[in-house]
Amino acid sequence: MSTSGLLSSLAPFCFLFSFSTVLFLASALRGVAPQDEKYYFDGAVIRCRDGSGSFSRDRLNDGFCDCGDGTDEPGTSACPEGKFYCGNNGDSPRFLFSSFVNDRICDCCDGSDEYESGITCPNTCRKDIVAEDRKNDHGLEGADLDKSGALENKDILDMEDLFHKLTGLRIVVALELVIVVSVMAFCLCYRRTRTRRRRFTLKY
Repeated sequence: MSTSGLLSSLAPFCFLFSFSTVLFLASALRGVAPQDEKYYFDGAVIRCRDGSGSFSRDRLNDGFCDCGDGTDEPGTSACPEGKFYCGNNGDSPRFLFSSFVNDRICDCCDGSDEYESGITCPNTCRKDIVAEDRKNDHGLEGADLDKSGALENKDILDMEDLFHKLTGLRIVVALELVIVVSVMAFCLCYRRTRTRRRRFTLKY
């Protein structure tokens, strides 16, 4: 058999092996945060994060709790202390308690926590972002309205302040005018009185 014939006959097996490996990795890494993936593939034996023991890679997400902290069951509800990672593609990722996995309630917006519950979760990640953006836009509009309202109030206060100042200035001017008129009237009266006295003195 030629080399090319051997390669062509092995190609389907290689494809099948690659496909099954990808499927295994996908199911094994279910519920694992991207930054933690390396931890599960550093060696054939994986240590529990709390130091309570270790487990082989084939026992990862097998439905049995080998670690007290749930290190071996990130993608199932087997360990009460476990945490499930929601990728939430298109939205913010988050962690759930493992008891939320396959409980027939869609907790991750991408529905990844309900992979074996028998229900179909619609992907609402983008909708959540749009709703949040709208909420933020309304918040900005409200802030703009508050800002414009504050500016209007400031203008009103400035006008009132100016009015009070002008009123005060009018009162001061009126008082000064009264004082000036009073002084002038007093001077005039005093002058007339002096003139009369002088005439009276000259007469007698």
